[in-house]
Amino acid sequence: MTPFIAFLVIGGYFLLLIFISFLTSRKADNQTFFTGNRQSPWFLVAFGMIGASLSGVTFISVPGWVASTQFTYMQMVLGFLLGYFVIATVLMPLYYRLNLVSIYTYLETRFGFWSYKTGAFFFLLSRVIGSSFRLFLVAGVLQIAMFDVWGIPFWVTVLITIALIWLYTFKGGIKTIVWTDSLQTLFMLLAVATTIIYIGEELSLSTSGLINAVTDSEYSKIWVWEWSSGNNFFKQFFSGAFIAIVMTGLDQDMMQKNLTCKNIGEAQKNMFWFSTILVVVNVLFLALGVLLFIYANHNGIDIPNRTDDLFPMLALNHFNLFSGIVFLLGITAAAYSSADSALTSLTTSFCVDFLGFEKEGKQINKKATRIKVHLGFSIVLFVVILLFRLINDESIISLVYKAAGYTYGPLLGLYAFGLFTKFSVKDKWVPWVCILSPLLSIGINEITQGWLGFFILVVNGAITFLGLLLIKEAGAKK
Repeated sequence: MTPFIAFLVIGGYFLLLIFISFLTSRKADNQTFFTGNRQSPWFLVAFGMIGASLSGVTFISVPGWVASTQFTYMQMVLGFLLGYFVIATVLMPLYYRLNLVSIYTYLETRFGFWSYKTGAFFFLLSRVIGSSFRLFLVAGVLQIAMFDVWGIPFWVTVLITIALIWLYTFKGGIKTIVWTDSLQTLFMLLAVATTIIYIGEELSLSTSGLINAVTDSEYSKIWVWEWSSGNNFFKQFFSGAFIAIVMTGLDQDMMQKNLTCKNIGEAQKNMFWFSTILVVVNVLFLALGVLLFIYANHNGIDIPNRTDDLFPMLALNHFNLFSGIVFLLGITAAAYSSADSALTSLTTSFCVDFLGFEKEGKQINKKATRIKVHLGFSIVLFVVILLFRLINDESIISLVYKAAGYTYGPLLGLYAFGLFTKFSVKDKWVPWVCILSPLLSIGINEITQGWLGFFILVVNGAITFLGLLLIKEAGAKK
């Protein structure tokens, strides 16, 4: 694929997103930006959440991750189902009952001012890191596809990437995101299906032949029962459940979409359908990874040292033009489906949680302030992505889950303590507990030499929970 064709494909794609933004942002105000006026169809939210949950990380990194972890990722995916069930039956009814815009407002009503600000801060930290990883990935693909040939430096690629997101989200916010996410999910799934069909044709494999090729390969191992392994089933399954709870149920980004549904019944219906389809889609991505390695070996193509580069390298340099174009649409859609909503949720959380947009008596120009905050977080993402460029040498999806283990742990502990105990806490000490918890978890992970794997998230949450017990007030909360 030539850089010019790549430019036309991506340019056309963003013109479509901007057109959708124009249609959805007419007469938009702050409530439209933050809540979509609570008019989103549940099935549209469910379909769009698939793309937002998977993102460019799954699109690129999961197929490449097959080389080192085989199909063991499915153990974690099955754990996601348990986590989504908890979200639908415990957390979402709470959020709808309290009529929340920012889900961290709950912490203020339950514990107090400092707990509220601490929870919101850890979301901002978590989402900035996670979104930067995802945008770093797509910027790298765009660099390979066209900008390297034109001699454009990586920092310009990143700048263009973020500017495009800002352009179609700054006005309509979450109302625009619900619609663009659905389009982006469609392109992402189309790219996976097209690639699998193309490889099947190239290797002269029927549908049953493709299934047999995957199941008979050295990469098809799913279950790991050795307790000493970081991929042990129980560690992976329960890590997956808690990762789903914190990265969806305790995450303003993902919950903001669910809170745009008309009522709790539709929101729960969305969550149940979304979680079921997500399992099937992850199976497809893992199967795709196996087929990519089989295709490369069959054609004598060297596997790149960084396996995240395998899919883009094959699609852009070895597949036919149509498959390459669909791949480019898929990776762009996958990356932006999570990055655009992340920027919107960061803006929402900061405006509501730190600037007090929902509080009466605030005398500020809220629309102008919101746009400035939106721009400010765009700059923050730009800087953090450039920092990742200097230090990254791992699979992106592995880095995302590792970071989540440390940044979402305090949120897990706070919500667990709030929901499952009736104790009040000494509110001013909560930030210290939530700062010390990740630091202790890092130390535990170093001492155990990574034996806990992604289960460090649960350890981190448990340490926060115990820390809150130590600072509880004498009486129970009525």
